[in-house]
Amino acid sequence: MVFKIDFPVTEDPGFPGLVKDLALLAKTGFKVIIIPGAKEHIDTVLKQHNIDTTNTTVDDTPVRITSAQAVSYVEMAAFNVASRFMTFLSGSRVDAVIGNFVRARGLGVINGIDTGHTGTVDKIYSDSLTRVLNLDMVPILPCIGWSPSGKPYNVPSDEIALAVSKNLGAIKLFIVTAKEGLGATRLTPQEAQKIIDSGSIIERELKLALKASKAGVHRIHLIDGRKEGAVLKELYSNLGVGTMVYTDEYDSIRAFHSSDLPDILRLMEPLMQKGILIRRNPEQIQEKKLDYSVLEIDGSIRACGALHDWGESQGEIAAVATDPNYTDLGLGRKIVGYLVDKARKSNFKRVFVLTTQSQDWFESLGFKEANVDTLPEKKRKVYDQNRKSKVFALTL
Repeated sequence: MVFKIDFPVTEDPGFPGLVKDLALLAKTGFKVIIIPGAKEHIDTVLKQHNIDTTNTTVDDTPVRITSAQAVSYVEMAAFNVASRFMTFLSGSRVDAVIGNFVRARGLGVINGIDTGHTGTVDKIYSDSLTRVLNLDMVPILPCIGWSPSGKPYNVPSDEIALAVSKNLGAIKLFIVTAKEGLGATRLTPQEAQKIIDSGSIIERELKLALKASKAGVHRIHLIDGRKEGAVLKELYSNLGVGTMVYTDEYDSIRAFHSSDLPDILRLMEPLMQKGILIRRNPEQIQEKKLDYSVLEIDGSIRACGALHDWGESQGEIAAVATDPNYTDLGLGRKIVGYLVDKARKSNFKRVFVLTTQSQDWFESLGFKEANVDTLPEKKRKVYDQNRKSKVFALTL
């Protein structure tokens, strides 16, 4: 797992706790790589030594112009920040290495401006990093790279984090910021792009996340590093505490298996007790098992629903239940949308639901109230007059 940590996080009072959590992960067998950001600290050091610095733009991204006079101070500042991590990891008795794992090349002249000692990643020494990781040590990569002849370049830490994640096949990239972000949110790359387009205080972080997802990193987590235990909570709590951009099927909907029966009964039982769902026993579910679908999140079932064929090209969406701990993820909408799409592919002309307490929610999904008389004949014959469920339908 790669941790790209913005400099303001290192000045927060909670920073020692963050490093202690990273040390815990390393001790429990995770391969941890730390890439500290140092931009703000470099700015301060250059200002203290009266060295002017300016920026240019490369691919719509601000890039520091690093003069020959400035580069030694940039190195000093970058290594100073890296040593902060080394210090606290040592306090947790975790071995770490600040190393020259990045081969860089100069950006050269951009738009007529000589960028001096500002560089870009030319190569990540993956074999060297792997050897360090296999020794149960934590590599720390400052925002400096070197040419084959040993010339130093200031390389953006975001770029290093992206290159390391790609080259080592990281399963996760953590972008640890000092920003509030979006909270416990899960985003597809498409959803993340929409947020970028609309403007966001975490635009830079989301852009890095999108680049990482295109590079093959399956999970990119944006968290506020000032929050106590943020990394561990993001990893081990059901919903996490940060914004995750995912490229694989984080939540997948599939057909019901008999082994799923205890899980969907667990989801449905509270709703059956409240009368929101009609009571179904295991035998009834097994009898109609081909009608049921389940939604998984990381191997656990968090929602379910069924599509019953009543003839006359009409299907009933029923038994929709979700894990209440996942309310904010819109799982109910996803399972209903999946069943509607399944009905459409089965050439149904209409789907309907019977509900006593969820009419507003179904209306928000586009369903319209209808008369009982519009139900297929087979369904009308078994309609429970005592329950007096309302009918809501959607024409396909």
